Formats: sequence, structure tokens, C-alpha cells
Amino acid sequence: MSGLVFIASLLGAMGIGVPIAFALMLSGVAMMMLMGNLDAQILAQRLVNGADSYPLMAIPFFLIAGELMNAGGLSRRIVNVALAFVGHIRGGLGYVVIGTGLVLASVSGSAIADTATLAVMLVPLMRDAGYHMGRASGLMSATGIIAPVIPPSVGFIILGVTANISIVGLFFAGIVPGLMMGLSLMIAWWFLAKKETATVRLKIPRRDLPKTIMTAGWALMMPAIILAGLRFGIFTPTEAGVVAAAYALFVGLFVYRELTPRLLYDALLAAGRLTAVIMLLVAASMISGFMLTISNMPAQLVSLLDPFIDSPVLLMGMIVLAVFIVGTALDFAPCITILVPILMPIVKAAGIDPVYFGVIFMMVNAVGMITPPVGTVLNTVCGVSAVSMEEATKGAMPYLVAQMTLIVLLVLFPALVTVPAAWLH
Repeated sequence: MSGLVFIASLLGAMGIGVPIAFALMLSGVAMMMLMGNLDAQILAQRLVNGADSYPLMAIPFFLIAGELMNAGGLSRRIVNVALAFVGHIRGGLGYVVIGTGLVLASVSGSAIADTATLAVMLVPLMRDAGYHMGRASGLMSATGIIAPVIPPSVGFIILGVTANISIVGLFFAGIVPGLMMGLSLMIAWWFLAKKETATVRLKIPRRDLPKTIMTAGWALMMPAIILAGLRFGIFTPTEAGVVAAAYALFVGLFVYRELTPRLLYDALLAAGRLTAVIMLLVAASMISGFMLTISNMPAQLVSLLDPFIDSPVLLMGMIVLAVFIVGTALDFAPCITILVPILMPIVKAAGIDPVYFGVIFMMVNAVGMITPPVGTVLNTVCGVSAVSMEEATKGAMPYLVAQMTLIVLLVLFPALVTVPAAWLH
């Protein structure tokens, strides 16, 4: 009964236009009323406790790093390197989107921020070259959702805090699956690029390649510094966010000298707004997550999925299906904080590696960001590229199929995640 009340109140509030964060609060209130325990102090306490976490401090710093990279010229130089290597081949700008997206994902960890950066820089180039903008917008959306999987992922930080899983372990376990996501997109784009009649860019002279790479050297060093620092225990994930932000600030101000006081202010403001949205979602979802927990929902779900506990592969398949359906309606933050506490007892009972579960969960959750009706990443691309939601959704479908096919393979063969994770970490 509590589950039905939660779903009905949440979807009902969202249906009349209530923002997701406040809809989550209302669903928590509805469950309190059902249980006869409406207490404003509990609401306030869970709201504050939801955001009061040291590891979550990494989120604003990584978002600041991403914004500073864009404002300080680091992102543009990464794009130039990709253009120098593959910009001249058939469908080259599509490969530039994927390559640039992988590098940006390894810095900011935010799907929305990375997608917006890709769209701002590459939509004009792809439109001028004559690419089909539906397919191009879909590719940018599908590339943007790699950010929650490749470290330093904002989603992994929230998941690690929620499920008490090693954030560093999640970071390193996400590297290979994230690269696989990029590879799956390249394969899909290779087939789709055959339909393109876009103008092919002129090949950059070989003698200019070293200069282009050296110019972008400072920008390309950033992911390496973060991963090396985490791997050798030099700093924690939270401290890594500070290092990334400080590095981007230093390079933008003193190396490339493109970061003006005005651009710095705009970057900090943009990062602050995005941080506020994410943290409010996290805090609000803690209310409904707490109410679902005390309503005995995890135990009910365990009993429901009990027939699948003896088959970890089948159980993970059911979890993937459930998370995919929920992810079409909820943003990644509430999806994590609501579902993970419910699913963790089942995962532990089945003997599934929590880190492996976290990676698969995050990948499916990320795919939900390019599926209607919410599709936050898809909406971001549409806003920048002026492409209709319908056209962008159609354009994203082949890439969605490619990503889901990859997830199915990882469910069938868990070693593809666990073995590289053990080797890297």
C-alpha cells in the first residue's frame, strides 16, 4: 500500500507541474499521513541530513572544474585535438563528439554540464557542415551520459554515500565500462555516418599536429592528475574535486589567460545553480527514501524478488529493467537515493559485488537521462541546438539501443566489470 501511495503522490505531483524535488517531499508527506505519523521535525531533519555529508562536498568542486574548463579555454583545446586527428574523415565530427565527451567526462562528472559544453561548441560546426541535426543531437545526448560512469562521477559520489560503498572503488570500476560506452557509440555512429552527406573538413597538416597537442597538453593532463592522485592515495575524492577546480582555475588564468573576472563569475554562478539543483534533489529524496525504508518496503521487495536470489544474473536483469523504467521518470539523484537503499539488501542476499551493482545501476540510470518523458540530458541538447524534442528523441534511439545492448552484455558477463576494476584498484 505504501508503495502505491508513494508512486501515486509522486507522479500526481509531477503531472501537475510540481518540480521533482518538491514532488519527492510531497510523496514523503503522503506516506507519513498514511502511517499516521505526520511530523514536520522528521521532514526537516531528513532534509538537512540528506545534504550534510562530507563526500558530497566533492560535487560543487567538480562542477566548478567543468565550468572553468569551458570558460578558460581548456575544453576548446580538447576539441581542437580531436578535430586534428579525426575531423577530416567521413562522419569525423561525430567521432570528435565522442572523444571530447570522454575527456570532459573524466573531469566534471556531470552529464548535464558535459552535454551543454559539447552542444555549445560542436552544434554550430555540425550544422554548418550539413549533418542531420536529429542524429547529431542524439549522439551528443548519448555521449553526455557517459559522465556519470567515468570518474570523477557525481552519481558515484551520491551512490557511495547512500549505499556505504567505497567511492574510490566505484570510480575505478567505472573506467572500463565508461570506455565501452564510448566504443559502443563509435560503432553505432559508424553505421549511421554512412547516411550523412555532410561536408568533410580539410585534413590538418601533419607538421601542425604536435603544436595542437602541446597547446592542449595542460588540459589533457587534468584527468591523469585526478586518477593518479586517487590511485596512489594522494587525495580523497572530495579533495580531488578541490584539486580539479584549482588546476582549471590556474590554467585558465595563468597559462591560457582566457579566464577573465567576468567569465570566472559566470562560471561560479553556473556551477552554483547546478549544485543547488542536485543537492536539493538529493536532500528531498532522502525524505521519501527514509519513509520507504521504515514502511518495510525493502523487506517486501526482497520477498517479491526472492525467487531470483539464487540466480544473480537473472536478478540483475530484473533490477536493470526496474531501474530503466523508473529512470524514465526520475532524475539520477532521486533514483539513486530512493532505489539503492531498497535494492542493497537484495544485492547482498544474492552475493552480488556491491561495486559491480553500483556500476550497472549507474549505467542504467544514465541511460534514463536520454529517455522521455523527463530526459534531462536530451532537454539540455534541445535547448542549445534548437532541435525539437521529438526529433532529438528519434535521433537518440540507435545510441540508446547500443548502450542497453552493452549493459545486457555486462549483466551476462560480470567479469567485464569486476576484473578490470580489481586490476586498476
